[in-house]
Amino acid sequence: MAAAVTLAQAGGHAISVFESSRHWGGRARGLDIAGPQGAMWRVDNGQHILIGAYRDSLALMRHVGIDPAHALYRSPLDLRDGHDQGLHLPDLPPPWDALLGIARAQGWTWHEKLALLRRAARWHRAGFECAAQATVADLCQGLPPRLLDGFVTPLCVSALNLPIETASGRVFLRILADSLFAGRGGSNFLIPRVDMGALFPEAAAHWLAQQGAQLHLGARVHTLTRSSTGPGWQVNGRPFAHVLLATPSHEAARLAQPTAPAWAATAGQLPHTAIATVYAWAAGVQLPRPMLALQGGPAQFVFDKGQLGGPAGLLALVVSANQHGRAELENLTLAQAQAQLALPRLQALKTVIDKRATFACTPAVARPGQAIAPQLWACGDYIDGPYPATLEGAVRSGIAAAQALGR
Repeated sequence: MAAAVTLAQAGGHAISVFESSRHWGGRARGLDIAGPQGAMWRVDNGQHILIGAYRDSLALMRHVGIDPAHALYRSPLDLRDGHDQGLHLPDLPPPWDALLGIARAQGWTWHEKLALLRRAARWHRAGFECAAQATVADLCQGLPPRLLDGFVTPLCVSALNLPIETASGRVFLRILADSLFAGRGGSNFLIPRVDMGALFPEAAAHWLAQQGAQLHLGARVHTLTRSSTGPGWQVNGRPFAHVLLATPSHEAARLAQPTAPAWAATAGQLPHTAIATVYAWAAGVQLPRPMLALQGGPAQFVFDKGQLGGPAGLLALVVSANQHGRAELENLTLAQAQAQLALPRLQALKTVIDKRATFACTPAVARPGQAIAPQLWACGDYIDGPYPATLEGAVRSGIAAAQALGR
């Protein structure tokens, strides 16, 4: 959708969008689940979060008629748990927000606070660069365990979907530079008040239709072949001058393999990791804040959907880098939430496990480039670039592919 909207903005193209499923948004879409007493609730196909530094995602939302101020709950970066322990940044420009937030962090000793400030200053002096083979654990070697557990690990797992021992240090530093030091509000958490389908893709589809784009739901692309009559491609037998593959990496590899086997091999061999969201309910539950950090179990964060425009008592527990089966995950996660938040008995409503949620952003991972063949490009969160598999990474990739086509 980012690519199509960018092309429509530029003008001069007849645009067709093919979507294999019967909804817009891919993995970022709405989902209906059954609540208590026959209620049906609209949630996400996995809880998502954005940050203030997602400037291209926010700009595209505005362009297609979505007001981020109403659609997103904005809060300064907050990694506190249910007992107010941990880091919470004030609403100040950088670096004062980080300095004051670290100084005020509850549950950290002054030795720990100074250790984090010194390490952050070292990263800043190095221009947020490190050796290509460095992991996040390498960058944080020597930091007190409480800082790793309460700051580094939740940020790393939520951004890169990997533990610090295997996550790319270079990509982690880029995330820190573009969020904590990119300007006021860059590190803010933006939590959707609406489902992900309504947040952008459905509005984008409506806007594209108004611009004359041809939109095809439930239309899987089975074949992609070079045109036999000149430059361009045949998509399911239909001629097109240019093609953008805005699909998961394995699907792009399938379509590109006949004409670009080397590119397809790189895309098809990307390792992936899973993310799970456990939706649970208990009557009358309200957390101290819309989002809380969790430790000591599989879930890293819990979201109070009742404070985000959803039904009261509905919680979303997010497990990045998930390695558990569904039943085990539900039992462990519910027990973790009940113990750490002193909640009444929670009832699991639905557990969504995306086994290929993100590519594994390790230091050694080889990511395919954007250009595949003449008049054929790929876009997606897995394409080679400075960001991990995030919504902003996918959007920027789509914009870059559209701009490459325009050249």
